[in-house]
Amino acid sequence: MAEKIHNKSLHKAKKSKMDEFYTQLSDIEKELRHYKKHFKGKVVYCNCDDPRVSNFFHFFSYNFEKLGLKKLIATCYKSQNMDLFSDNNSEQAIYLVYEGDKNGNNIPDAKEIGVNQLKGDGDFRSKESIELLKQADIVVTNPPFSLFREYVTQLMEYNKQFIIIGNKNAITYKEIFRWIKENKMWVGNTPMSTDMLFDVPEDFAKELVATKKQGSGYKIINGVVKGRAQAVWFTNMDIAKRHEDLILYKTFNPNEYPRYDNYDAINVDKTKDIPFDYKDIMGVPITFLDKYNPEQFEILGMSASAGYDEEIVGIPFLGEKDARPLINGQNIYARIFIKNKRI
Repeated sequence: MAEKIHNKSLHKAKKSKMDEFYTQLSDIEKELRHYKKHFKGKVVYCNCDDPRVSNFFHFFSYNFEKLGLKKLIATCYKSQNMDLFSDNNSEQAIYLVYEGDKNGNNIPDAKEIGVNQLKGDGDFRSKESIELLKQADIVVTNPPFSLFREYVTQLMEYNKQFIIIGNKNAITYKEIFRWIKENKMWVGNTPMSTDMLFDVPEDFAKELVATKKQGSGYKIINGVVKGRAQAVWFTNMDIAKRHEDLILYKTFNPNEYPRYDNYDAINVDKTKDIPFDYKDIMGVPITFLDKYNPEQFEILGMSASAGYDEEIVGIPFLGEKDARPLINGQNIYARIFIKNKRI
């Protein structure tokens, strides 16, 4: 149940099915409880949501006073049907504004929620949506995975704090990794290994069952088909996890840590196996970001594709063609290059 956005550019191209994944309330509650101190007196904007069925809007409206919010805004892309997902079947996009309980029953009643019509379609890139974005302090939503680069770029351009969901592979996007490297964006509190499940429209659920493997593309929970995605929370807001040291216990042994053919660095297959006594460059899996403390480690760059990009890779390339990390001529998975600051 929640946040989906379709727009003209997506209708012209092939629509990404991953944009039809709706965040479960339980996942929202688990993540956002780690940010309570940040919300007091703030305006929260959910700009990829059908607010009348959005679990993000539900969470913030029912916890408005507890969090001490100033205002909650959510935009709807063309559908206002409370009984359906956002099927873009309404002629009018809307945005909702909630400023707290007025009648003392601690419930966000319909009369307390301002419903306003938008002139356009509610696309997060529209002029109207950007004007609402300018009012916000914090943006919280599950944006369309197919537009993730563009979505985060907008948040950075308007200097907004955010807590959003994206595909785990977004870490390897040049635009996204650059902000991670510069400590302008990082992984949220929920572990990257968490199996995030999403509500999906009925027709998409049938498609998943027909074309995907259970346990991989979907799971059936209490008889209901849930979409499964390699999803992760991203934020630029401080959380306690970001300051916790990764406990290292292994000592460096050249037999256990082979060097790359094309980079002057050692390979570490698992984050927990980072040697505590190695001072030079190491290549670690992207799941390292789950344990990344910028006070303990420095991120130098990343090698994730065959093409060499000096700014992203961050360290000298010693190969001839394939810029992916190679060991004895064999490609391995994407690696983030790091150094231990404590040595």
